[in-house]
Amino acid sequence: MSDFTLRLALPGDAEAFHRVEDDAAGLLREEPSLSGVPIPPTASVADHAKVIAKGRSLTALVGDEVVGFAAAAPVGRELHLHELSVARAHQGRKIGATLLEALAVDARNSGYRAITLNTFRDIAWNAPFYARHGFVEVENFEGRPHLAESLASATAVGLPAERRCAMIRFLE
Repeated sequence: MSDFTLRLALPGDAEAFHRVEDDAAGLLREEPSLSGVPIPPTASVADHAKVIAKGRSLTALVGDEVVGFAAAAPVGRELHLHELSVARAHQGRKIGATLLEALAVDARNSGYRAITLNTFRDIAWNAPFYARHGFVEVENFEGRPHLAESLASATAVGLPAERRCAMIRFLE
């Protein structure tokens, strides 16, 4: 039995999403292999509010406290996962994995064909984590220009292109 619950994200969660993402991003800022790599700022409250308004994001709570989230928005018949974050004090309890699985169940039941994302290829809690949850690396961006654009945006802010990848989890 877990001590956390999940629900559909509410407009008022945007500030907490920002706070949780900023806390979790500390892991990237402290990652030795990223020394010297500029880590871009986390999404703003306004950016989170826009994604939440799309109606597909999920919130994880312990009591009334937001401790994690999956921020996703539709792109055609796929969902793009903009961010999956869990507050550092609550990591290691399968909150992120549960959010990801709940997102997949909801997406499948709503007729979406896949979930897409961009992430670091070689950081344990990035691509290897998603691979354990059914994601595979996308090499051909035909029909998915949003993935190419997202990767280009990441490299434009200084993230190393060779360490970034796009991934997809098919839901059929």
